[in-house]
Amino acid sequence: MNPSTALARVLVDELARCGLAEAVVAPGSRSTPLALALVAHPGIRVHVRVDERSASFLALGLARASRRPVAVVCTSGTAAANFHPAVMEADESAVPLLVLTADRPPELRGTGANQTADQIGLYGAAVRMFTEVGTPDPAPGMVAYWRSLSCRAWAAAIGGRPGPVHLNVAFREPLTPDETADAPTWTAPLDGRPDGRPWISRPGPVTEPAPLTLPDVERGVIVCGDGDYDPVPFLALAELTGWPLLAEPTSNARRAGAVSTYRQLLASPGFTAAHAPELVVSVGRPNLSRQILAFLRSAERHVVVTAGAVGDPAASLANDFSDPARTATDVVASVAPPAGADPDGPRRTGWSREWARAEAAARAAVDGVLDAEEALSEPRLARDLVSQLGAGSLLFAGSSMPIRDLDATMAARCGVRLLGNRGVSGIDGTVSTAVGAALAHQAEGGGRSYALLGDLAVLHDQNGLIIGPGEPRPDLAVVVVNNDGGGIFSGLEQAGHPDFERVFGTPHGVSMERVAAVADLPYTRVEWATDLPKALLGEGLRLVEVCTTRADSAILRRRVQGAVDAAVA
Repeated sequence: MNPSTALARVLVDELARCGLAEAVVAPGSRSTPLALALVAHPGIRVHVRVDERSASFLALGLARASRRPVAVVCTSGTAAANFHPAVMEADESAVPLLVLTADRPPELRGTGANQTADQIGLYGAAVRMFTEVGTPDPAPGMVAYWRSLSCRAWAAAIGGRPGPVHLNVAFREPLTPDETADAPTWTAPLDGRPDGRPWISRPGPVTEPAPLTLPDVERGVIVCGDGDYDPVPFLALAELTGWPLLAEPTSNARRAGAVSTYRQLLASPGFTAAHAPELVVSVGRPNLSRQILAFLRSAERHVVVTAGAVGDPAASLANDFSDPARTATDVVASVAPPAGADPDGPRRTGWSREWARAEAAARAAVDGVLDAEEALSEPRLARDLVSQLGAGSLLFAGSSMPIRDLDATMAARCGVRLLGNRGVSGIDGTVSTAVGAALAHQAEGGGRSYALLGDLAVLHDQNGLIIGPGEPRPDLAVVVVNNDGGGIFSGLEQAGHPDFERVFGTPHGVSMERVAAVADLPYTRVEWATDLPKALLGEGLRLVEVCTTRADSAILRRRVQGAVDAAVA
């Protein structure tokens, strides 16, 4: 065995011992040892993509849905740079990712050698750990070093605040296991610990600090932002105290009892003026709307909960909490109900009844406006899509208008898991992330998978739809809102600029039917709301297109807000 093969096999074997079950490979020459070691390992399912950016977002989707680290491998040079957007998203959204970039050995760097770039610390502060693994030199202790490093990388990806880890691995030729007469030979044993155990056993989580007992106030509010945490304790807190619960879609807390119309209520001046809170308890990243940020600023006290952190709670409290409005007065690992709360008699006050009446009136106003639209508008599509999904389904939402329309129209319901790239909220890789999430959802025995994306997001990641023969394929319906451009800008200040259409609207004139044809996928176009359930049927990867007009959608959203304003006046 040559040294490069030895290094790759040891790294892959040790990561598998730690728990690695999925890996994504982008083809390249210098990464050959890692690619061959991964496909040869019986415990790892390998996915291959020709585009490094799509490959990295596919890995991100797999890791996000499975909550387990996934490895992504590429060759040297610009290939590694194309991983950067996914690394940034994994960093901000706390998704564990193992980024393995192949590199030229030191003697070829800085010489003008082909496909050689400076990959040291390539992703900066976006990774939890970076290591230049070094070349596989036949020195004593190298196998122990490689195995120990693999365990450290795995622990860094999942511990404290999960996120990406970058190992830069230099390989010398030969890069394949085939021996040549003058090739160096690796002779030292490659064995790991007995019985398939990892090289390093990790201790359990450190005991968390005692929860903060919340004050006994009437005008409390619970805000659940984006994040992968258990929403049940916050739903229980809302039920016990009578405090309204405002839940963004990807918090997965918009269940029975949650205020589904908070976005419109907080945009109604008369309502917000009369409903300033004494206390806000927030968890996750509450940053989807300007309304919620303004509401946080109106609170007298703001308790931020870092729920879901593992490992060292002290490190979590110091570095991992979301406070986009900079209003946090307390940052804690967990909270306890007010001392006087009665679990057998949930509290109902004038405050809680006011919110309940406002929710009922606003919900009726939203549904009344949308039900009058027989043609599928963007807001109605979002509402109807999530309401029609079966229990156990997964829905991936695009970062621009799709997630905002879901936030504005989605009624409270259980049984659907919502995901999105909300860490950086970029347009990058949304198709690939949805594909990865669907594959992981299927592997765990989940129900059907769906994605709600905008046309620009799909065009930006068309390569994510191209899956080679023999590769694992998702059962995923990609529902595309095609309004011929960037719809989110139509509701912002830029909409009145004389150069708006060219600079912000960015019309493209591309039908999703042509995109589906390139990827050889089934395609359906839907115009009427009554046709949506039938269009969602089918199996495999498929495209469903809904064509809308940006200007009409902006007008409809204003009508919805006006109806809510009138209903709660």
